[in-house]
Amino acid sequence: MSGSSVELSHRAMAMLRAVASHRAQMSCSCEPDLFIDGFACCDQMTAHQLATAGYIRPADLTVATGRVPAELTEAGFAALAITATTAA
Repeated sequence: MSGSSVELSHRAMAMLRAVASHRAQMSCSCEPDLFIDGFACCDQMTAHQLATAGYIRPADLTVATGRVPAELTEAGFAALAITATTAA
């Protein structure tokens, strides 16, 4: 399933914006947790869904444990681009 076919909540979009502004880290696990500005994100279920749906991913795949910077995927960039054009 493509991540672009999922409707995203305002909270999910805010999480994507935090990742895009390089304020987010992810834990290296099968269900990665998201940390924004050094604090655990309040909605880890949405964070897991963003990772599973392919909107975000760890920026460093060589680390087996701990936290790494989070980055947007193409689907994440596309979701932000769509909201930017519809908000204008």
